[in-house]
Amino acid sequence: MNINHITSDTLYDISDFLENEHIYYELYPSIYEQIPEKRVPKQRGKNTIIDCLCKIRTFFLWCYKHNKTINKPFDKFKIDDCTYGTPFYITIEERDKLYEKDFSENKHLELQRDIFVFQSLIGCRIGDFYRMTKQNIINDAIEYVPRKTKDGNPITVRVPLNNKAKDILKKYEAYDGKMLLPFISEQKYNDAIKKAFKLAEIDRIVTVLDPLTNEGVKKYLYEVASSHMARRTFIGNIYKKVKDPNLIGALSGHKEGSKAFSRYREIDEDMKKELVNLLD
Repeated sequence: MNINHITSDTLYDISDFLENEHIYYELYPSIYEQIPEKRVPKQRGKNTIIDCLCKIRTFFLWCYKHNKTINKPFDKFKIDDCTYGTPFYITIEERDKLYEKDFSENKHLELQRDIFVFQSLIGCRIGDFYRMTKQNIINDAIEYVPRKTKDGNPITVRVPLNNKAKDILKKYEAYDGKMLLPFISEQKYNDAIKKAFKLAEIDRIVTVLDPLTNEGVKKYLYEVASSHMARRTFIGNIYKKVKDPNLIGALSGHKEGSKAFSRYREIDEDMKKELVNLLD
């Protein structure tokens, strides 16, 4: 494809392909035989498709800005906004229940549990977490530049370490690798988190948004636990106590005025009960 000749119709075709590739894979297997893939295409959710299209739009904006083309196909192609449900996260009590669970007979799971708890105490994104080394520890705090701000307006995030976080680092101080902690692949990390949640009986039921149907479905916490829940746990529990997005953003790396915080403005369940009781 030539960047000068791509039109809004081309973008609609790309969008259609992203939405229906799993169907085309079944209809035209000979195409995929010519281009070997390690994965079988699965149905993509709306947010995933939007994310792909936004990346393509970013490419075209770059090309236009750097005089690579005068073509602006996205002027006549609208990308929908992503749809997100209310963030779900574990309470401080659930986090402590997980942390205190005895995994001494499974050191691998104990390690990944400790890494998850540590991540929930500093609130970073998984990509930033995996790039950390012991050099990121400066005067009893973690300092890093979030990848999301690196190319635009880079900011240094500094998160003081509380006693639990210090205890976890001390527990693995003998680890002599380059990374901050003995990380494994993100997928294996997520699998371990789910297993640790289940064994610790972190089994509260939450409503999550199905990425394919955008309908709310009920899941146990251990079914949907992941590395990103650590970040949500950090933000959500602080937000309950201090509803100042800019103050929390200084710890989480969110940009000032970030729309992400609007999703954390859910009234606490205890507050809801108090309000309803006013009607008695």
